[in-house]
Amino acid sequence: MIRHGEAAGSAAKGWCMSFVAELKRRKVVRMAGSYLVASWLVVQVSSTVLPMFSAPDGLPRTIVQVLAIGFLPALVLWWSSGDVLQAGQRLGLVAELRRRNVFRMAGLYLIGAWLVVQVASTLLPMFGAPAWLPRTVVIVLAVLFVPALVFSWLFELTPEGLKRESEIDRSEPVTPETRRRLDRMIMATLALALAYFAFDRFVLAPRREAAQARHEAVAVAQARKQGGVEALIQSYGDKSIAVLPFADLGADPGQEYFADGLTEELLNLLTQIPQLRVIARNSSFSFKDKNVDVTEIGRRLSVVHILQGSCRTSGDRIRITAQLIDARTGTQLWSSSYDRKIDDLLAVQDEIASAVVAQLKLKMLARSTPPRPSNPKARALIMQARQLGRLGTDEGLEQSYALLRKALAIDPGDPLAWDNVAYYYEAKAWLGTMPWSEAEPKERAAIAKALASDPEFARSHARLGALALDKGEVEAAIPHVQRALALEPTSAVALGTAADLLADLGREEESIQVDEYLVAQDPVNPSALTSLGNSYLVMGRYDEALANFRTVLALTPDRESARDKLIMALLATGKANEAMATIKQMKDPNWADHYTVIADHALGKQRESDALLATMIKKWGAENPQAIAGMLAGRGDVDQAFVWLDKSATTKPYGYQTAVDNPELFNLHKDPRWLPFLRKIGRAPEQVAAIKFEVKLPDASSGLTL
Repeated sequence: MIRHGEAAGSAAKGWCMSFVAELKRRKVVRMAGSYLVASWLVVQVSSTVLPMFSAPDGLPRTIVQVLAIGFLPALVLWWSSGDVLQAGQRLGLVAELRRRNVFRMAGLYLIGAWLVVQVASTLLPMFGAPAWLPRTVVIVLAVLFVPALVFSWLFELTPEGLKRESEIDRSEPVTPETRRRLDRMIMATLALALAYFAFDRFVLAPRREAAQARHEAVAVAQARKQGGVEALIQSYGDKSIAVLPFADLGADPGQEYFADGLTEELLNLLTQIPQLRVIARNSSFSFKDKNVDVTEIGRRLSVVHILQGSCRTSGDRIRITAQLIDARTGTQLWSSSYDRKIDDLLAVQDEIASAVVAQLKLKMLARSTPPRPSNPKARALIMQARQLGRLGTDEGLEQSYALLRKALAIDPGDPLAWDNVAYYYEAKAWLGTMPWSEAEPKERAAIAKALASDPEFARSHARLGALALDKGEVEAAIPHVQRALALEPTSAVALGTAADLLADLGREEESIQVDEYLVAQDPVNPSALTSLGNSYLVMGRYDEALANFRTVLALTPDRESARDKLIMALLATGKANEAMATIKQMKDPNWADHYTVIADHALGKQRESDALLATMIKKWGAENPQAIAGMLAGRGDVDQAFVWLDKSATTKPYGYQTAVDNPELFNLHKDPRWLPFLRKIGRAPEQVAAIKFEVKLPDASSGLTL
């Protein structure tokens, strides 16, 4: 038995030695080492290069998995093909490639290229290099790879220097010496690459992470300062809610606006509760038709509760289902269904709001006056009209107006309908598709009908203030704006008008505070973002202004007011080519021509600018002299700009008071004629200092009413 065991052990030992010898003969161990080094190199290069070309986040991880899976198959393939490769090396191309050191050059080039990419991606950002430069380095290195191999095929490094391969006598032992030199160069480069990798991983990476953490901390601190998120959470605990758009389950797609209207009414009801932080409409509606988990929505909006539901209309009946969910855990706290007549919609809204308040252990505020009964069918049309009006296009406004007329045919006294009719005329005038002289009396008539129906309708009081501002009557605007804020301190329309009033008084910092409050409460509201961007533009904070206007156009590509302001900012920063490209996207040809006059002048097209200016003077000279002054000032024609400014002060067209903060007129501010002009229109520093107007921002938890 002992001899038998010794024989078995000896046989196993012999088999192992034979296996190891075969591994050496077939160079499997060397292949394994080469595969691991090459895999590491591929992983490092891909993790650096792929993000430069906006590759998907999962691609580098997939490359690692493929390389790991392919390790054993590669060794097996190498083992099984060893004899074939050796034969090929003796007889064919592989042998010639080895003899000419092409493989060594490929390895040396790849390691060196990786090292260059790593160093470039670390050092170039330190010197403010453009983002395209690291990508260009990668592309150049990739393009030069094949030429480097061709060079290695044609030339060889000898003790006497670089020689063509055909000039070398193969009987002399030059090639082995060249191979040893290349091997030493590869090892040195590889050692340098490993040293840099270690230095980057253990020295540079921690510093980058610390810098990134500091940057994120600053960003978070700034966001918290603007929106008060941390303070809100600490002060109000779990008393926060977002009302998501109710889903429309009806067969008629046109009833979707009915569901949206129901959501808005619920949101406005909950906003009246001072102890409850309510996310504004635009931020809540940004999740409409998106499959996002409620816990993720709660995290993004920094709220603890989510109210969502659905509605279905059938004839004169409506079925509403509502759910209150704890966004921290996704737990349903309350749910109920209501099957009522459409005429009972107002009562259902109150019941849902009361149920939410009861679940959150809050108290509803008693209404100071009973609400005016509204017709649900008319309100559904109004909600649809508001949605179309928010598009900021003439087509959207006309569709909105048609729906408002239908709503008023059902309920002639609805103040919200008349308020939106007033907005229609105002927006048409600002778009330039209706003369101010025609729009103003029609807007006033619509406001009067809204206030006749509901004398305490805050939005209409705010619109009266805006009309006074449009005529340069600041003192007349103040009582209207103050009345609107007293009736509804959280009214977005009233606060937006207050911001405009502060800007007209030259109190830009205070105006920005109001605009930033509006954006903090409703981060994706295009109107608030446009207004804030304009405030930044007036203050010369061009980067912030450009960012705001581009965000608005990303949210609502057809919003002409934001495109208009973007062009102003681009021209103010000398980006005439980009301004011209943006001008070509404008839908209003009149304002497109207005900015083309300035852009052509900036681009050196003097003849084209002069001809178009003459055309615009004939078209707008009588109705909008300040626009002519803006074009002249933008071209640097200061004397003529003041001539037209004086005309605007005499005729008092709508919008003339915006000369104070019109970016096109900024280059006139240092002219000695500027201060007398301000006195003429009542905007000199000593004149506005005597005007008393204060705005007390609502608590950040109060939300906005729209």
